[in-house]
Amino acid sequence: MSYSDELAKLAELHQRGVLSDEEFARAKGRVLGDGGSPGAQQGGATADAARATSEEPSLNEFKRSRDDRWLGGVCGGIAELTATPTWLWRLMFTLLVVCAGSGVLVYLLLWIFVPEAD
Repeated sequence: MSYSDELAKLAELHQRGVLSDEEFARAKGRVLGDGGSPGAQQGGATADAARATSEEPSLNEFKRSRDDRWLGGVCGGIAELTATPTWLWRLMFTLLVVCAGSGVLVYLLLWIFVPEAD
């Protein structure tokens, strides 16, 4: 979701009275990267959405791992992004290879198109 879409949704919630002026300003600051006040509490679904966008890793952070790798570092990179064990991703790719053969294609595409971590 783009910044303009998020800001439009926040403005709509503010106009409907779901967000107070202070909550709207904090949520808008978080969307724009100002951070808002980290200890302040917000109410409603917009607070959860604002917290989720600021705390969840984005897809742009997905990089192949240099340290945790057997072949291309794809499973290590996915594990870092999702905070799950690397062995679980290796097992899933292995099962995809055994069951349908699609695991090889997916792994190769990720190896080619995902940049390596610095």
